[in-house]
Amino acid sequence: MLSFAASARHVGRSQLLRATRRSYATETTSKKPSNLPLYLMGAGVAGLGSYFYLNSTGKSVITQEKSPLDPENFKDFKLKKIVPYNHNTSEFIFELPNNEASLLPVASCLVVKSSDPEALKDEKGKPIIRPYTPISPPEKQGELTLLIKKYDNGNASKHIHGLKEGDTLAIKGPIPKFPYKVNEFEEVALIGGGSGITPLYQIVTHALSNASNRTKFTLLFSNVTEVDILLKSELEALQKKYPTKFNLVYMLDKPPAGWTGPSGYISKEVLQQHVAPASLNERVKVFVCGPPGQVAAVAGKKAGMKQGELGGILKELGYTEDQVYKF
Repeated sequence: MLSFAASARHVGRSQLLRATRRSYATETTSKKPSNLPLYLMGAGVAGLGSYFYLNSTGKSVITQEKSPLDPENFKDFKLKKIVPYNHNTSEFIFELPNNEASLLPVASCLVVKSSDPEALKDEKGKPIIRPYTPISPPEKQGELTLLIKKYDNGNASKHIHGLKEGDTLAIKGPIPKFPYKVNEFEEVALIGGGSGITPLYQIVTHALSNASNRTKFTLLFSNVTEVDILLKSELEALQKKYPTKFNLVYMLDKPPAGWTGPSGYISKEVLQQHVAPASLNERVKVFVCGPPGQVAAVAGKKAGMKQGELGGILKELGYTEDQVYKF
């Protein structure tokens, strides 16, 4: 495919728009009142390219040339606001320069480290680097939001929770994960636990916001207690808005009195009840993200940054490696 610059030299702006609409099936929805369609061009590894929308006259308007993020180098971003979520989790909203959007491709993540090279190191003196998936949409202007849970033994999460508004964090990305395409699958199961909800949330919000989406999603979300459920109001709003396309199932290790949903660890029976069968072949996809023990039990251990062999309950149920993706 021609780059934007090359395309612009060969075709007029209206021709470029038509070519783009044919070539890109994925659309996102503008936050503007008119709900004009947005297009992310060149949303590949670097998330670069041009970002534009149709104005009221139908003319394409260039609003941003490239992402402010860098997939090759860490850049410092200022912490604009901290919004406490529950007893151990907060939203950290970082400021993007010039009111730009992140333009992150779906699905992808970022990696972060301390802006101070002496502040966050491992026992060997090397910088501690951790991946996080933003919960803000790619087209959100001026802000990038990370939902981060503080762990007692998590050096990076403790460092970030120790930041104050006005401080900075070094961020690099995007790091591409799975290149999600709208309507590539008929059924998608999202199996998550704890803070592992963020990449699953990224996919489902991206897909459901597309008016052409026909895929049916089921989220099986496991937590210790009800108060531990992250993005609860957002997920329930999605279920209310897309009742025929999004099924939300909570599981709790320690359910309260009167709990009517499933409880305990994710089991073979629960997956058989809620996840589309492996017999759908290429029409079904299962995404898994959660604590390492849960991922291993459900889909087999990851091999570092690689997928590793498929195992666990999903293998017992007949799913293949092509049908399962582990974040």
